[in-house]
Amino acid sequence: MAKLIKRITAIVVIFTILFISLYCFTSKALFLTLAITFGTTSYHFVMRLLVAYFYNSFINNKINYRNKWFSVSVREQQFYEKLGIKKWKNKMPTYDPRGFDVKNHSLDEIAQTMCQAELGHETIVLLSFLPILAGRWFGAYPVFIVTSVMAAIFDSIFVIMQRYNRPRLIKLMEKRKETKHIWK
Repeated sequence: MAKLIKRITAIVVIFTILFISLYCFTSKALFLTLAITFGTTSYHFVMRLLVAYFYNSFINNKINYRNKWFSVSVREQQFYEKLGIKKWKNKMPTYDPRGFDVKNHSLDEIAQTMCQAELGHETIVLLSFLPILAGRWFGAYPVFIVTSVMAAIFDSIFVIMQRYNRPRLIKLMEKRKETKHIWK
């Protein structure tokens, strides 16, 4: 998935540059529309890669998953149950599934990875609204608002998945610790 996202990002950036150039040479409205469309799409893809790079470089999955920020209330968990996450969560793509592989990582490490993924997607949700500022120069505020809201909703799904799965993983970890303690 990571390679695919990087390739798509490169293609979208190339199209952005192409349509900006064509607009500069021709001043045709169609090229401006395409430049704005591809430019906004480029922003969303590049921003996601930069957020992932930032968190991987500075946090590197070393997060205290017991931190209050990552705690999930009973009500919140019930809300997630009502959304039917269990039915669709495994159908969602994962940027780098290796970080969640129980063959290569302890459950503790996976819980930390889940926290970093949550933080990354929360950051992306906030940064998804930045393109709305472009409406100041280009007009068409509704287009920027709709794309920003849709992008934020998309990444909110991944935040919800992490917040739904992590308490279940922590419960499993605690159960395993109890079992080890009993057998000692």
